[in-house]
Amino acid sequence: MADSLSLPIAPIAANYDHFSLLSRNSAFSSRLLPSKCFSSGKNKLNLSSPGQYSFHSLHHRVTPIRALDSDVPHPLHKGSVDFKSKKSYEQWDSLTSTFSGAANIPFLLLQLPQIILNARNLLAGNKTALWAVPWLGMLTGLLGNLSLLSYFAKKKEKEAAVVQTLGVLSTYVVISQLAMAEAMPLPHFVATSVVVGSGLILNLLNYYNILNRRIWQIWEDFITVGGLSVLPQIMWSTFVPYIPNSILPGAIAFILAVAAVTMAHTGKLSEKGVKFVGAISGWTATLLFMWMPVSQMWTNFLNPDNIKGLSASSMLLAMIGNGLMIPRALFIRDFMWFTGSTWGTVSYGYANIVCLYIFNSIGREFFIPATVGLISWLG
Repeated sequence: MADSLSLPIAPIAANYDHFSLLSRNSAFSSRLLPSKCFSSGKNKLNLSSPGQYSFHSLHHRVTPIRALDSDVPHPLHKGSVDFKSKKSYEQWDSLTSTFSGAANIPFLLLQLPQIILNARNLLAGNKTALWAVPWLGMLTGLLGNLSLLSYFAKKKEKEAAVVQTLGVLSTYVVISQLAMAEAMPLPHFVATSVVVGSGLILNLLNYYNILNRRIWQIWEDFITVGGLSVLPQIMWSTFVPYIPNSILPGAIAFILAVAAVTMAHTGKLSEKGVKFVGAISGWTATLLFMWMPVSQMWTNFLNPDNIKGLSASSMLLAMIGNGLMIPRALFIRDFMWFTGSTWGTVSYGYANIVCLYIFNSIGREFFIPATVGLISWLG
């Protein structure tokens, strides 16, 4: 791999943004073209010599993307399969994109059974049943979806961005129902509504490149500070009253996050430090998303009688939707995406199905096919 490089790495990185704009809509993505595609003097593509470059040279296992580079749009070293031809790449790219796009169907329906169940309980005046759905867990998932929407919109992964948008909207409906049932404090709901509305608008404008870069930077700083502050606070609050009720974890994290963002903008951090701060929002979003099933299972443990308020269909759809995202994450070597999708498949979807089965809320005719299906897909 190293012997095939005809240009220093720095010039390639410097000119990649310009090249990606020219070739983003081409049949073969620029993310996998080695440096020999560039002429050494004019920063242009050099595909005129078949002997110098062929798709057979892509027959190698591409190095996995580093964790700190997960949010880099279209990195040069993406990929996961052994490419023997342009056709092979296009087939894998199309197949994984199809799977990712198909995930919109279960995610679109993900909260629908829970929404219907909540609506029935509200109409029947049975507000207590909605307390089985922890608003902290739903808020965790909502903030995670919103932050990941920014992450995928920045990477121009359209299918994944649509999935996160649907996740934001459907989860917000559930949170609205919890607020109506007084299961979620009204001030928290109002603040959540403002953040969700602003986030959806800003991400839409940024995806179509019509948002001022400075405004987007402010939004990224906001979700970095917000995500890093909310994550430890939500983790701490999950276990109240078994631990003292305190805002100390969130306050400490907030101070550290503001300090990190300020130092990054004032040039007081190294290049690696700036990259680390830039990756915080994506990783805190992933961890927020990963904490959602932990919060739910903790609620199940504390109140097993209220587990009937959970919808088994929602858990199954969560397992299927996240499972369909795994191939795309593996294909583009996105470690952050792979971590979140795998955790959502196993720990959120399937783990809650196990809880429902243990407490006799579902029968073997539901549990066994779900188990066999998951093992078959992962296998």
